Amino acid sequence: MVHIRFEGRSYDVTENQLGITENMKENAIKERLAQYFDVGKERFNSYVLDHRPSGDLIVRPEAVYG
Repeated sequence: MVHIRFEGRSYDVTENQLGITENMKENAIKERLAQYFDVGKERFNSYVLDHRPSGDLIVRPEAVYG
């Protein structure tokens, strides 16, 4: 499962829906995300991809503190 936080909303989609495979590089995943949301891939440049031990992937904006 891929959990995505994008533009203030949360989405849960499968890897198959995004066309993501297990060994894909981060840039390729962000490109697939941009295609899924029909936005430019630069919109995901500052996003963090967190691969969880459970196998899930969390995609979120980079946290900025201070």
